[in-house]
Amino acid sequence: MNEDNSKRIWAYMQKAGDRLAGKLPPSRHHPKGRNPYAHIAMCVRSKFEMTYKEIPDERIDEVIEYIEHLVQNPS
Repeated sequence: MNEDNSKRIWAYMQKAGDRLAGKLPPSRHHPKGRNPYAHIAMCVRSKFEMTYKEIPDERIDEVIEYIEHLVQNPS
């Protein structure tokens, strides 16, 4: 992903994390609460099998749609 798109996705992930704050269900693995920013990053990496910086530019819209899906469906 080029630098501009990488920055765009990172900013979108941060805003998504802000929107998810306090909405993720509790987990016994995270007794102090879950980190919504890490959740977004881990889910993107798991779904696309690469970090957000490694995803091709052609898939940027797909990444944004997936992040939005994560916000709308906290898990």
